Amino acid sequence: METDRITRILVVANRTAAAPQLLDEVRRRAEAGPSRFSLLIPDVRARGAADWTLEIALPLMRRAAKSRVEGLLGGPEPFPSVQQAVAEGEFDEIIVSTLPRRFSRWLGRDLIKQIEGLGLPVTTITPGSSGMSNREAARVLARIGPGASLGG
Repeated sequence: METDRITRILVVANRTAAAPQLLDEVRRRAEAGPSRFSLLIPDVRARGAADWTLEIALPLMRRAAKSRVEGLLGGPEPFPSVQQAVAEGEFDEIIVSTLPRRFSRWLGRDLIKQIEGLGLPVTTITPGSSGMSNREAARVLARIGPGASLGG
């Protein structure tokens, strides 16, 4: 009898960690087969903002995944944070959720291409490209405040 293999997925997100489009993708992956998710908040400049993101996003992601989701905090630079998480974990793929290009430092710094260089399949989710207008994204940015990271 063959056992179902668990797909280990690293979810990389910051401001979009609780976005409906990302949660829908997590739900879809969880329904497709056994999965284990870890949520990495990289680009951590203000610890309180990252803690708040995990506090809000983890319960939502756990509900979408219908299982436990590990929360990880990265350092001030996003790519080394992802690189370290991949080196220390045993992931099969990566989902990156980032703001639309107009607002995203990550896209401006070509973070997706850097992550693809790690050799794992990468799926990019960009809330705002279909579900959130730029005006709504700007309101979210304003509500979170200037002290928070402008990462993905």
